[in-house]
Amino acid sequence: MSLFELHPNIRIRIVTSFLTKLVGNMIFPFMAIYFSAKMGLALTGFLLSLTLLTQILLGFYGGYLADRWGRKKVMVYGQSVQCAAFLIMTLANSPWLDSAWLTFAMMLLQSASNGLISPAADAMLIDVSTAENRTFMYSINYWASNLSIAIGSVLGGLLFATHRFELFIALTLVSLFTLYMMSVRMQESYFPQKDRAQRTPFAGANVLVDVIKSYRQVITDRRFLLYSLGGLFIFSLEFQTANYVAVRLSHEFPSQSISLFDWFAVELTGLKMFSLIQLENTLLVVLLSLFITRLIRHAREASAMYVGGLLYIVGYTVILYSNSLFLLMAAMLIATWGELIHIPTRQTFLARIVRDDARSSYMAVNGLVFQGARIIGTAGITLGAIFPSYLMALLFFLLGVTGMLIVRHVVSQLEQTHVPMTHAKEAAR
Repeated sequence: MSLFELHPNIRIRIVTSFLTKLVGNMIFPFMAIYFSAKMGLALTGFLLSLTLLTQILLGFYGGYLADRWGRKKVMVYGQSVQCAAFLIMTLANSPWLDSAWLTFAMMLLQSASNGLISPAADAMLIDVSTAENRTFMYSINYWASNLSIAIGSVLGGLLFATHRFELFIALTLVSLFTLYMMSVRMQESYFPQKDRAQRTPFAGANVLVDVIKSYRQVITDRRFLLYSLGGLFIFSLEFQTANYVAVRLSHEFPSQSISLFDWFAVELTGLKMFSLIQLENTLLVVLLSLFITRLIRHAREASAMYVGGLLYIVGYTVILYSNSLFLLMAAMLIATWGELIHIPTRQTFLARIVRDDARSSYMAVNGLVFQGARIIGTAGITLGAIFPSYLMALLFFLLGVTGMLIVRHVVSQLEQTHVPMTHAKEAAR
């Protein structure tokens, strides 16, 4: 199977998402530095939290609309708003105007448009894929996403301070190209019942009530909620890396001099060790993704997901505790290997769990899994001030194993009930 055998919508989404994330990662990870210099640290933290909250809330509305209007319409509307936001953001960082508040207002609008687009785009990928090619599709998408982040972060570090205006121009052009591809080249993948679409309010007093009613079937779907809870527990281990692990290594990792054939030596501190394992993870994801995709192509998906999950849990558990250079590097290799096996297969089973007539709504709620994992990740810093590292490692190991047992329970039920895959229907779309 190759990229060119996938549905055109999938190829368009992978390419446009890659370009958007490539340029976006040259800008947005550094906006905290920009706003803190213009507005101060305290206000910056509040404003960035507001953008995250806006994206989450608009994600629910975007999922609601996409299940009633169709995926393409919502994506085109959202992308149009995003183009306008990027254009004004470019002007606000131009040689003629320098406005931090206008930049923030447009960043808030861009976050809202992302919330509208993401659930529809995620549901569209399920609409136009089949059970046979979903794991491959998610693997390619995951690889492209990580590659764009790796390249964008490096280039952003080099260019953001001196070429911010030019980077915003590039982001605006990529956004316009994405809008063209969505509106002209992308095909609609979901056609809701006409009466359902006509009953959908866009705004007004009744819209909140209607949104809540539409999500009732999602929040009462026990199988989906358990699957999401299991994922939340598992992914919380990785989010400890940027929080508790970074702090722990800065205090506990013994500084050491590393030399290479007497050519040069470098002083390796805890913070440098943290950066090193982060870099290792990024490089391994980029280099190994396609190889592992081929490796698991003919494996039983459930077994692959369990093995990948256990490798992921064991690897990050060691990282939570160890202060050995070589053990930390080996553990990150194991964790990344597990990540590359577990995440695409997990998404494949998620596609089987969600209901066909509410896919965007399900994907909007599923987005909370990673937000919840981030919250647990920040809580790890507080817990780390109370418990020693070996108890933290044990605690999160048990949390990860509990998550795997929950996921295994859901998948076992799914396989026993023989959920219909409707290949022919999906292929027709």
